[in-house]
Amino acid sequence: MAGRLAGRRALVTGASRGIGAAIAERLAAEGAGVAITARTLAHHDHLAGSLLETQARLERYGTTVPVVVADLTDEGDRQRIVPEAAEGLGGPIEILVNNAAAAIYQPLVDFPLRRRRVTFEANVHAPLDLTQAVIPAMRSAGEGWIVNLSSGAAHHWDGPPFDLGSRGSAITVYGASKAALNRLTNGLGAELHGTGIRVNTVEPRAAVLSEGAAALVGSTLRPDQIESMEEMVEATVALCDCPEDVTGRVAVSLDLIADWGLEVHGLDGTARP
Repeated sequence: MAGRLAGRRALVTGASRGIGAAIAERLAAEGAGVAITARTLAHHDHLAGSLLETQARLERYGTTVPVVVADLTDEGDRQRIVPEAAEGLGGPIEILVNNAAAAIYQPLVDFPLRRRRVTFEANVHAPLDLTQAVIPAMRSAGEGWIVNLSSGAAHHWDGPPFDLGSRGSAITVYGASKAALNRLTNGLGAELHGTGIRVNTVEPRAAVLSEGAAALVGSTLRPDQIESMEEMVEATVALCDCPEDVTGRVAVSLDLIADWGLEVHGLDGTARP
């Protein structure tokens, strides 16, 4: 299985740690050149992981790993990500994974405008801007894969009474941004159908305990409320290599694995024991 993406050029956002770093590693293990981007190069004030660490891990697979330091909430930074990534990879982006997200949890009644803007810049405008930037080359090539990372927070609560879960209504703005991203995925899939460009979303069925998620909710979750990083990555990478008629979908990781009969591999692309 390793090497199925040999020669492909990919760009993964939010790749300094967590799901983004894991997806980037699996793409590299499958033979792709992988450009990685995040806000900071070498450190984070509170969380482990950095672009430099991810780059070093990916380079062990013998692939090209250019780094683009950029803030996705800044429009000017967003405009240079795709050109710099393509230059570093030696050609246009063929696989785009919009993983980076701003998760700011706060009740709606006092959620400030500044934080709402940050959330939607990172979670809605940035993925669409990067998608628009890669589409021309993908259209010319007659193929391309765009995968957006979403969340179960996009789903509505039924009620009353409402079962709000461990985070309560504080996830609403984040969830609203992911619901918007899901709708963009569906619209882009429909609009681009027939061009060879596949646009899909994948969300975890359960929590994936990345560094950020573990810090936020890890201690409040039961084992049955958690899925492995490898499972989330398996579903994501499947959509980075899917047939042309798979587009415009909002998929759930574990459901996709079951429906497609996928074998879950390690981040290095080898079968798990």
